[in-house]
Amino acid sequence: MQYETLKRFIFKLDPENAHHLIDLLSQYLVNPSVTIQNILSSKYQFNEKILTQHIFGTTFKNPVGIGAGFDKNATMVPLLASLGFGYVEFGTFTPLPQEGNPKPRLFRYPEQNSIQNAMGFNNDGMQKIQKRVKELYPYKIPLGANIGKNKNTSQKDAIKDYEKLIVAFDTICDYLVINISSPNTPGLRDLQNEKFIKEIFTLAKSKTQKPVLLKIAPDLSPKSAISLCESALKYKADGIIATNTTIDYSLLKDAKNFGGLSGEVLKKKSYKLFKEIAQEFYKDTTLISVGGIDSSQEAYKRVRAGASLVQIFSALIFKGPSLAYKINKGMSELLKKDGYNHISEAIGADLR
Repeated sequence: MQYETLKRFIFKLDPENAHHLIDLLSQYLVNPSVTIQNILSSKYQFNEKILTQHIFGTTFKNPVGIGAGFDKNATMVPLLASLGFGYVEFGTFTPLPQEGNPKPRLFRYPEQNSIQNAMGFNNDGMQKIQKRVKELYPYKIPLGANIGKNKNTSQKDAIKDYEKLIVAFDTICDYLVINISSPNTPGLRDLQNEKFIKEIFTLAKSKTQKPVLLKIAPDLSPKSAISLCESALKYKADGIIATNTTIDYSLLKDAKNFGGLSGEVLKKKSYKLFKEIAQEFYKDTTLISVGGIDSSQEAYKRVRAGASLVQIFSALIFKGPSLAYKINKGMSELLKKDGYNHISEAIGADLR
């Protein structure tokens, strides 16, 4: 009820301004204050051994992370950790700072619990974010760095952008994510091809010992998605994140004809493609499911479909700061109800 009251005020603001306000409050109230962090942690963190996993050489106290795009500049990490997230994936960020696409570029659809964004990788740039993360890392929860190319970088030079980012964050994150699936940078999704996959993962594996994952779009056909994932794993990718936002505007009656949709309207589409991928690969690699996850039931469904970890994004805006706690508590109860002693026993249960 408290968040519902606050949400009425927040939703009167332009979506991007509202997010900026939360970001500022996080930086100036939460981040410097251990007391505030402890108060939030005591209310929102849910930690049970049944949910704890050792993945990517580090410990995830719970499987619920915040997806890339929410904390582009790694300014909100202490707040998000205090809200009970098991890990934070910051970014997507680029070598050079960039403003992103023209405004307005972020739209709420409260009745559908969905978001449309055409942000365009707006971020502070590699150097500022690197400095910020160096002050945090190693952190009390795992941190993932989601990286992309600058808008003005040509396709043939895209690999150089990723190389700079991989080298810069090699020692200050727990895993890296190659983002070539955002719909908001012109031509980026064209890099979802076997030639570039081979090139980027061959390069990445020569530059870092950290796990490197591929994030894919939900608009690929199952055959194309499986083929891409197969190529990524062939060239030593350490996991797959499925999925990014969708450009299937038929999912939302009043959708704009640009940007990507996330939230409840993406749920079925994301799950369907994730399950196709998981049927092929869940025994072979770490899979992270994202797209429309808004409850313990949906998160648990993704785990049973092959996800070791899940991410939320839009649902946090609509359901509020207690969401990670509720999902983790609910998943713990669902695991016990099904007779499992640990989450690892449930991963892929519906595929066996």
